[in-house]
Amino acid sequence: MTGTPIARVTTDELQLAAHLAAVDDPRAGAVVTFVGQIRDHDPEATGRVVSLDYTAHPDAERVLEGLVARHARDGVRVAVSHRIGHLEVGDIALIACVSSAHRGEAYDVSRALVEDVKSEVPIWKQQHEADGAASWVGLP
Repeated sequence: MTGTPIARVTTDELQLAAHLAAVDDPRAGAVVTFVGQIRDHDPEATGRVVSLDYTAHPDAERVLEGLVARHARDGVRVAVSHRIGHLEVGDIALIACVSSAHRGEAYDVSRALVEDVKSEVPIWKQQHEADGAASWVGLP
């Protein structure tokens, strides 16, 4: 195995190439990537979304590390990062990469990982709309 695992919550721009390098493995025949970016609409918004502010609990990265440990196993490599801070429409908020010998397993692990990130990692967003309205999404 050649990559170094990634489980990161950061204000830095996320780089797909770094995540692909982290799951590099000569045994892998499949690499699945998920790139979550800020969109200009949301079911909870009444107007056009122009930006988001992500806030994370201090334990968010530890929770993300636990998810990587849960989903990674022999022959399955996982790298995932979530960006926090102010993001504009089009900015990347989440990158998850999974490699494995076969595509079915890589797809399954990727989907489970992303769903777990969304449901378990304590990160919340304040959504800003074009008319100046703002609302919090994902608060407990």
